[in-house]
Amino acid sequence: MDWTLLLQLTLNGLIVGALYGVVAMSFVLIYKASQVVNFAQGEFLLVGAWVCWWLLTEWQLPFWAGFLVTLAFMTLFGMILQVVVLRPLIGEPVISVIMATIGLGIFFQALMKWIFGVFAKPFPPIFSTERVNLLGLEVQTAYLMSLGISVLIMAGFAWFFTASKHGLAMRATAFDQQVAQSLGISVPKVFAMSWAISAVVSAVAGVVVGVVNGVSSALSFYGIKVFPAVILGGLDSVIGAVLGGLIVGVLENWAQYLDAGWLNWGNMVTIAPFYALIVILLIKPYGLFGTKNIERV
Repeated sequence: MDWTLLLQLTLNGLIVGALYGVVAMSFVLIYKASQVVNFAQGEFLLVGAWVCWWLLTEWQLPFWAGFLVTLAFMTLFGMILQVVVLRPLIGEPVISVIMATIGLGIFFQALMKWIFGVFAKPFPPIFSTERVNLLGLEVQTAYLMSLGISVLIMAGFAWFFTASKHGLAMRATAFDQQVAQSLGISVPKVFAMSWAISAVVSAVAGVVVGVVNGVSSALSFYGIKVFPAVILGGLDSVIGAVLGGLIVGVLENWAQYLDAGWLNWGNMVTIAPFYALIVILLIKPYGLFGTKNIERV
């Protein structure tokens, strides 16, 4: 057994898992605020990455400027999407809203292919050094950027939900919408804010992945890859989303190591998180940190 390679894969898994955790928090944010599972989350990554790529290549903006403009665009994108498409569905059956998000995902994926084509396109060079040595292990500079951004976003979420006025309003809305409205909280504004934050955070993840792997329609698959992390940690738990993302990231890399060395199945890296999802659902149906609903009849 090559312990150095295993350690390298574990480190890569933790870095990628932190990014998964960030996207999983976007799932949880929308679910806690509006009880809706957004199946278009992967397309948020895709749209954000393509917008940033377009600003850098067509407008020749420096990366930091293109990145900030992308975040501003995705803020408006998330809010407009919620107001125009999803707000009219308030009060409708949950399945109707879920189907609407699936339809949005298909629409935006097709739109991005129509505008930018179907082939992957690389980001312009951002870092002068592609790899750095960390404790004797080679790590891509973009991965370190990913880790730093993920930690900042997690810290921002912690501050937002515990110390900010809007974060406390969002927590109150997630607990009971009617009580929150009676206290003067605008529930529609909270919904719009949750979608805007989710779109921005997903765009950050999309840009980071695009810098590493290039931008293509495959980015939207991250929404599906992250879903086991969301269920694993608990659909309504922010801490569970982070932990679930780390577990899935490490599990993918360990599965790749196991498959390459012994099993030779060829697809373990793809299916391993879903095996873990099945096991967790059998043992803890609400996830590791999810709230257990008790219904009295």
